[in-house]
Amino acid sequence: MRKPTIQDVARTAGVGVGTVSRVLNNHTAVKDTTREAVLRAIADLEYTPNPHARRIAGGKSYTISILLPVVTTEFYVRLLDGLETTFQEARYDVAIFPLLDRSRLERYLGSHTLAYQADGLVMATYNLTGLFDQHRLRTQQPTVLVDAYSPAADCAYMDNVCGGRVAGEYACTLPGTLYAMWVETELDQLFTTRVFEDRRSGFCEALAAAGRVMKAEYVSSFDNLAARRTATRLLDEAELPCTVFASADLLAAALIDEALERGLRPGEDVRVIGFDDQPWAESRGLTTLHQPVEKMGQEAAALLLSRLSGHQGPARARKFSPVLVRRSSA
Repeated sequence: MRKPTIQDVARTAGVGVGTVSRVLNNHTAVKDTTREAVLRAIADLEYTPNPHARRIAGGKSYTISILLPVVTTEFYVRLLDGLETTFQEARYDVAIFPLLDRSRLERYLGSHTLAYQADGLVMATYNLTGLFDQHRLRTQQPTVLVDAYSPAADCAYMDNVCGGRVAGEYACTLPGTLYAMWVETELDQLFTTRVFEDRRSGFCEALAAAGRVMKAEYVSSFDNLAARRTATRLLDEAELPCTVFASADLLAAALIDEALERGLRPGEDVRVIGFDDQPWAESRGLTTLHQPVEKMGQEAAALLLSRLSGHQGPARARKFSPVLVRRSSA
């Protein structure tokens, strides 16, 4: 049997080929009833668009470039999942560009690399406000920030001040000395980010409102070995029982592991509050701040797709707030 064509879809749905094309491109200028008829015809015929023909006919790449610091953390895996799911539903391919270091960022900023040949651009996490202000970013194509905020671009981001405040308010209800573990906020002085600074700001704000103080604060780079070393030092110096706000689940897990190895009881001798609600957090009994990471990625993708469909207007911001999930560790 021959493969169904776009003309077959148009005949089955009773519309023109141009209408089918607009539906495939997720264009807003299609009535809901018409869109449903086209989608039903596509499903009935099991029609799959030819991506090469689509690119040639449309004069577009149907590719989205995603620039992000690294691709090896759980957070970015989840973020990419949300972005890719939405883009693929709209039949856009995704090209991922991990920056890794300053030289690579400078190369992207200073030349017409492959990343800028896409129809749209997603930039993740690091603070790009200054780069926008300096007009150093090549944003001829629609651009969206995810997990970062700038008034100059569409963005979807997490309210980390709120998350830190919620963690602090809850920590103040628990007995014992208060401690905190923070993530080192710069990688090679490149990926400056307000994420952990904002979490700390909200946490300290809540403590001040409750008249509580931290006994000590500890800083770790974002890897398992460093987190475990920091957890060891904290517990060596801690006054038990205590409550610890670990500003990332990775730090919280290291603290729980170190406590268990010492024969301490998480949730009693050491109460641990994390931040992220990674997929394994429930099985570890970790009290943590849940971040809707996938949803944030989906919303960022939807903002970009709307621009690609012709939306005009000022920059839009979508803010997400973390929610406390209480489990046995606190």
